[in-house]
Amino acid sequence: MATAVTSSEATKTDDPAPILKPPVLGEAPRVVRQYELAERVKAYAPHSDDAQLNAAYVYAMLKHGSQKRASGEPYYAHPVAVAAILADLKLDQTSVIAALLHDTVEDTEATIDEIADLFGDDVARLVEGVTKLSEFERSSREVKQAENFQKFILSSVQDIRVLLVKLADRLHNMRTLHFIKKAEKRHRIANETMDVYAPLARRVGMYKIAAELEDLAFHILNPDAYSALQYRIKEIRESSAKDLERVDNDLKTLLADSGVEGRVIGRQKQPYSIWRKLKKKDISFRDVADIFAYRMILTSVDDCYKMLGVIHQKWGCLQERFRDYVSMPKPNGYRSIHTTVRAAGNRRIELQIRTEDMDATAERGVAAHWSYKNSVYGFDADSALEAGLDPAANLTAFADMLRDGADAREFYEHAKLEMYLDHVFAFTPKGRLIVLPKGAMPLDFAYAVHTKVGDSASGCRINGEVRPMRTELNNGDVVEIIRDEKANVLPGWEALTRTGRAKSAVRRLIRLRENADFLALGTKQLEAALNGFSLSTDQVDLESVASRIGYESRTDMLTAIGRRDCDTGAVLKEAFPALAEKLEHADNAIRLDEATAGQLIDIRDLPSGAAMTLCEDCSPVLGDRIVGVQKRGEPITVHAIDCNRLGDEDVVLANWVDLRWTGQPLGASVALGRVKVTAYHKPGVLAQLCTAIADCQGNITGLQTGDRSVDFIDLLFDIEVRDIRHLTQIITTLDAFAVVDHAERIRK
Repeated sequence: MATAVTSSEATKTDDPAPILKPPVLGEAPRVVRQYELAERVKAYAPHSDDAQLNAAYVYAMLKHGSQKRASGEPYYAHPVAVAAILADLKLDQTSVIAALLHDTVEDTEATIDEIADLFGDDVARLVEGVTKLSEFERSSREVKQAENFQKFILSSVQDIRVLLVKLADRLHNMRTLHFIKKAEKRHRIANETMDVYAPLARRVGMYKIAAELEDLAFHILNPDAYSALQYRIKEIRESSAKDLERVDNDLKTLLADSGVEGRVIGRQKQPYSIWRKLKKKDISFRDVADIFAYRMILTSVDDCYKMLGVIHQKWGCLQERFRDYVSMPKPNGYRSIHTTVRAAGNRRIELQIRTEDMDATAERGVAAHWSYKNSVYGFDADSALEAGLDPAANLTAFADMLRDGADAREFYEHAKLEMYLDHVFAFTPKGRLIVLPKGAMPLDFAYAVHTKVGDSASGCRINGEVRPMRTELNNGDVVEIIRDEKANVLPGWEALTRTGRAKSAVRRLIRLRENADFLALGTKQLEAALNGFSLSTDQVDLESVASRIGYESRTDMLTAIGRRDCDTGAVLKEAFPALAEKLEHADNAIRLDEATAGQLIDIRDLPSGAAMTLCEDCSPVLGDRIVGVQKRGEPITVHAIDCNRLGDEDVVLANWVDLRWTGQPLGASVALGRVKVTAYHKPGVLAQLCTAIADCQGNITGLQTGDRSVDFIDLLFDIEVRDIRHLTQIITTLDAFAVVDHAERIRK
């Protein structure tokens, strides 16, 4: 027999989170008692060890001792509340105990080893996964936050319970956030909740927790909008009471007449959910279709589709708002049929049709799959997979970023991007469903299939047609990746990705390729330095030398030489201490700077020895046509005649001085020449160019990359040269290379 709610129940807020009222300062929630917590766990897991639960409760009380929270209540009330949240979610005993102890290592003298001895390795591992990296001092809060998040995700991938404990921890902290007096701290925590923890909760299907986190954060971040939305919701609920009652009666009648067993629940959107829709679609409040919605919870999938047909015969469907997440579940396992119809009073009403199991997964996500299996209460992975939820897979994209070597801040930004994007559904030629963020392109698809597929991607076919790699994918596209094991992913390909996983993988390939170039260059430079003393690399234990000067391997040391982070002289001195004196005298060049400029430049019509400086923008080289500019009370600044600074107003109005080089350099005097090379972006090009500069006796002191695309890259070299003739020789040599489009001298 079908059952349905009454009309009064139809407008209740039984959405994943209750409507939140503005918190009242001074109020603190009741602390769950020791034996009450154990009884809650025993109610759904009778075989749990209440002695261990009670021992963990007492341990937390003793360790936190006299510590107080901002509310004034004992600190242990917080871990107890976190444990109670997990007990309400019906998680296993290990998770509840870990919740009781999750702050002890960070905030007391307790240690992971002690927890392992008292409560077991599983509890200790969960506590360690949740514990922040507070022992490390960081100058930047953003870096610390990113590193904490990185560790947290890695632990969650290994055991999903780490994430659940952390989400419960954040939920209780948000429920009591109003006790913190500093507005700046409240806003920081609320922003972090909105950016990271609410999306993570959605990622594993825990909509109930996600919705409450969002509303609590929204109340802190935008209290005026929150209050205004609450007022408007109440106003519309009162003015729409008769229409909602008619809809409720109609749904009860449809359910009863169809012979389908089930129940109907009325629900109301939360303030933040409405606010997000208003901002995203740029619409007015009156245009939000689903402020009030209904959920039909039935016994089978067949009944869901049957009721969908009945409802569409009764009311007109808004086609653009129909979604079938039963046949195509969301990545977090969410399954339901969504349809929006024009019901009583021409009012748009959203309906969600699902089974009891689907509803449990929608409400509690991964937490819905804790049950007894083989007499042991715990997470039932098979049940979760049958429901379309694979928590490890949902976090795999983040773990892949870690393996790709993304630094903490890069990882943090990509992870937030990964969590926030809407989805598009595409298929492999064999019919495998690949879920991607909206706006994803074939390279994202390739890396979602497998890292090796992405690394070897060279093109794609979409729905049987060869298409550019920049093509955005649409729902239902069949994508075939054209692979070439010799294909090279270039830096420009990062622009052809949308997901953090693909971006990190492309950056990994670029880092590997650049490292290979610098390794080859460093090897050649060290060989050249050894040849100068009639030695070879065969005569040096490079692994030992690398270790002694602070590198993990010879490869790291040679790469550092190529990057100019390590000097060949330091390597030679460490390898052959007897060469130290010779090496001291090997570099006898005199740098062209303010100290030598006065000896190399003749200042006409002024006394010799006048103070002067060299313009940093144009870096004059011996042989350049030069001019001096003297502002009142300042030394003469030497500019090349084509320096960009000579057009500045203050320079034009200054006193100009006629200068010329004496033509008599002191020894092997050197100056800094800046060269820009636009080269074809191919593996090994950097090593070729650096070798050519070294062969011309130029010394590279700086190297940067400028603009780059799929085909070309700009390389900016700072090179020590003797004079303008030497610089011209180097530029001409570089320009002659087949891989170089053009080379030119540039100003800063």
